[in-house]
Amino acid sequence: MKTFFLSSVLALSCANVAAAELKLIFAGDIMLAEGPGRTIAKGKDPFQFFAPYLAQADYRIGNLETPVATSGKALENKIFAFRAHPRVLPVLKRHFDAVSVANNHSGDYGKTAFVETLQHLDHNKIAYFGGGHHLNAAHRPLWIERQGIKIAVLGYNEFKPRSFEAGANWPGIAWSEDEQVIMDIRAAKAAGADVIIPYMHWGWERELQPTARQRQLAQRMIDEGASVVIGGHPHVTQGTEYYRGKLIVYSLGNFVFDGFDPPEPAETRQGWVLQVNINQQGMTRWHTWLARQDRHGTPHPDLHTATPCGRAGDTQPRQCRGDVAVD
Repeated sequence: MKTFFLSSVLALSCANVAAAELKLIFAGDIMLAEGPGRTIAKGKDPFQFFAPYLAQADYRIGNLETPVATSGKALENKIFAFRAHPRVLPVLKRHFDAVSVANNHSGDYGKTAFVETLQHLDHNKIAYFGGGHHLNAAHRPLWIERQGIKIAVLGYNEFKPRSFEAGANWPGIAWSEDEQVIMDIRAAKAAGADVIIPYMHWGWERELQPTARQRQLAQRMIDEGASVVIGGHPHVTQGTEYYRGKLIVYSLGNFVFDGFDPPEPAETRQGWVLQVNINQQGMTRWHTWLARQDRHGTPHPDLHTATPCGRAGDTQPRQCRGDVAVD
């Protein structure tokens, strides 16, 4: 009887672990200087309208598209150089658990401001990935371990300037070199990751479709063990598709972002917020919300426009309003 009881408990425990599921949210570019920075300086919260949706997730990740510092000097060769005040980070912390710093604006004010950014993130207990104090740290995954599920999130940038890249002994971001990306995926797998998610900063700005380069690398990452591939940078949303049953979201577009002077296309004033449900085997279901930014860069949920969604086993993405399918 005791043996039967212990076997039953073990079987139930294993079933619970197998059934465990985490809700991860990924948002696109979060730029907390300019309009969003002024919003926070006035005591307001640019995330307020999305707060209920972000709060329902187990873990929330975005792309921090600016250094957060008071030091440094704007690089002369940048057309747009951003820098946010450290006051923005407690507001970011209310809504996000981690950020990627692997993008083409993290180094806008030089290495000193980049290091200060990492220090402020540490102080505010916001995890970061895709960058660090040296090359090894920049390529280190963000590890999420909950309910028996071990997830590795990797961040890379492949949009100039490459001078932001970390080196053996100097700070910076992780650059998207194919072979290094593959080595990192293999290393995460060897370290016991159940699920591996590369979060890429890639593609051409304002292009509504992914490039052949994006498709090729996304497929190769999945061939090597990635479970989901997520991208950003173009300031517009791009397509979604499945490859070998694995989800690819090529660009989430903007989330908190202003600076839309004419003749910017309307597509730059919106983005997707992606929720991915994950178990030990990978993605089980996913959906997106459409975020429309006002002139201050504050996103508002559009619950009437259908956006991509799906479930494990689908062969083509569906269309949903929130998490309710419309096709």
